[in-house]
This record gives sequence, C-alpha cells and structure tokens, in this order.
Amino acid sequence: MKQISGGVTAAQGFKATGLAVGIKKKSEKKDMALVYSEEPCKVAGTFTKNVVKAACVKYDMNVVENSPYAQAVVVNSGIANACTGKQGYEYCEATAKAASESLNIPASSVLVASTGVIGVQLPIDRIAEGVKLMTPLLGTSENDGTLAAEAIMTTDTHSKEIAYEVEIGGKTVTIGGMCKGSGMIHPNMCTMLAFVTTDANISKEMLTKAVKANVEDTFNMVSVDGDTSTNDTMLVMANGLAGNEEITEENEDFKKFSDALLAVNTYLAKQMAGDGEGATALFEVKVVGAESKEQAVTIAKSVVSSSLVKTAIAGHDANWGRICCAMGYSGAQFDPEKVDLYFISKAGELKIAENSVTTGYSEEKATEILSQPEITALIDIKMGNAEATAWGCDLTHEYISINADYRS
Repeated sequence: MKQISGGVTAAQGFKATGLAVGIKKKSEKKDMALVYSEEPCKVAGTFTKNVVKAACVKYDMNVVENSPYAQAVVVNSGIANACTGKQGYEYCEATAKAASESLNIPASSVLVASTGVIGVQLPIDRIAEGVKLMTPLLGTSENDGTLAAEAIMTTDTHSKEIAYEVEIGGKTVTIGGMCKGSGMIHPNMCTMLAFVTTDANISKEMLTKAVKANVEDTFNMVSVDGDTSTNDTMLVMANGLAGNEEITEENEDFKKFSDALLAVNTYLAKQMAGDGEGATALFEVKVVGAESKEQAVTIAKSVVSSSLVKTAIAGHDANWGRICCAMGYSGAQFDPEKVDLYFISKAGELKIAENSVTTGYSEEKATEILSQPEITALIDIKMGNAEATAWGCDLTHEYISINADYRS
C-alpha cells in the first residue's frame, strides 16, 4: 500500500469538478461539486445519528439502501437543506432529476449532499443550472478532484483530499477521497461530509461491512466542538474497474482493501480535526493499556472533547489534571492511581505523570512540546492490551468569532 497524489479522481473511471453558482453570499467562492463514475457503482454509507436529519441525509439513506447502484454525487455548500420540510426533500429529488437528465443516468443512481446554514431552502433553480454547467467540465485530472474538494468547503481553511494504491489479486486498486469539516464536528455515524471513490471490485455487502467498521476508528473518533451535525454523511462508491476478482468474503483481499480504506479515512479524519474552526493545533489522544477497545474509546473521546483540556492545549499549558478529570467523568472504569501520562510532539516526548503523580517535569520543556502544530497526549491506564486514538484540536478565541456571526 502506498500513498499517491490525488483525491476522488485518482481511481479509474471517476470524474469530478467544482464551480461557483452563487449559493454562497460571496459569489466568487465555489459552492457546487459533482463526482461522476463512468460505470455504475456499489455504494455504502454512514450518516448522522442526530434525530434532526437534513433532507439530503434522508434522501441518501434511501438511495444507499434501495437503489441497485449509484453513479453520481451532487454536493452544494452554503446551505444545509436541513429543517426544510417536505420541500427540502423534493429539492433533493429535483437535484437528482437534473443530474439524471444532464448525465443520462437514472435519477435513482444520484446521491446528493449539502452543507451550510440550517433552516434555509435551497435555490433549486441555481442548483439545477449548476449541474448542467458542471457536466461538460467533468475531468479525471488531479486538479479536477481538487476543484470538487474546494467546492464543498464552508469554514474549512483548506481542501482535504488523499489517495492510496494497494495490490489486490494481482491488480492495482486505488482508493481516493475528499472531505469537509471544520465546525459542528462530533460525528455519530461535523458539519462533516466525506466522499470516497474506488475502482475496487467488491460486493455491496463487503463494502458496507468495511465502511461501517472503518468509520468507528476514524471519523467517529473526531471531535472539534462537541456538536453532532444534522448533515454528517460518508459515502463510498466502488465501480470495479480495477479488475480484481470480486471481494465477497472476509479474506486477505478484504483485509487489504479495508486497510487501504482505513488509511484514507484516517488521513481525512485527522485533516478535519486539525482544521477545526479557529484551531492552531491538531490534538491527538491515544489511550493504551486498556482492558477493552470500548474502554479505550470512551476515555480517548472524553479527553479530546473536553473544553478545559482543549483550552489548555491552546495556551500550551501542561495542565494535566484536566486530562485526569475528563478521564474520570468519561463513564469508563479504571484505577485513577495507576495512570501514566506523556505529551509528545516533534519537539520531543515528556513523561508528565507516573501512577497519577507528577514526575517533576520541566514546565519549559512541556511548553515547547505543546507549542507544536501536532500534539499527542499518550495515556497508559495499565489494565490490558487494548488501545484507541481520538483526534481533536485546541479551542481558541477565534472559534467564538467564527461562529458568533456565521450566518452574516
């Protein structure tokens, strides 16, 4: 397995583009993306567990569950199409119809996604026109994929895309992806959207199994601000053009595919965490020595989500008591007298506490380590061999500035 340049157009048969059609107030900003496969795709997805689901989430859940295949995804940014009632769902159908007519594919094979302000109706005429404008611009180049990745951004500071190659059954299989997410990020499947394309030949059942298992260790281990969005959507489309023997069971080929998908999703998840609204650092929490995966996940997510821990990271302050506090209210049981804690970054590694007592560490060295753009808190609870990693970011004054006037 190796990382290659590219995103959603890296795999064979996939085209993409992005365009500004005037959905956002700043009309020069790209706000529509289109991803298209030349061949029908197996599709799998995971979606928000928020009871308040955007119309596009409801629409896509139906497509993923009931359509024989998928072939295109239309995405808009600027408006979330959430809390929009019957009309919002009808606009999803209208978007799919526009793509069907423009791409000459069944409407049932079109997925849709939206991100942006909640409670506002889509300008459907503009979106339908946008689909028509994008269709002749579709391309297979890396730049075409980047245009799509840029068009799905809201408060993101940069586009997020990645691709990997892996050999399966003597064939080169490619998996590429893009995502957006900066605020309202606390997935339960932020505002989080992720789209992954692959030319792997894999059954829908196995694709679904890989995606659902994968998401638990990647996107569901990210927290920027504790808010689970109405629009969280992660879709994977597989068109089979790599020509490998179809993966229909949990064998070595399935493991290779799952590992490559994990690499793609891990990268995208970390990109979202590090680009949290107002963030200056990616904050990683790794829990080791747990007696179960569930215990490790619970503790890691509690620490990475703590506002007090996040503000300490923003201040480059080794206030490790806040980490112990977040561990304690996580709901997981552990011996609070047997915790070892380390801070790690490019500036070095420092053991902060041993058996829950300070090591007498250097505050100056701790501050140096915590001043880096990527920081890890390693927590050893010394109960077993299970582990888990969660990702988040620091919490700064800029987060408030961004969200206080988000709509204006």
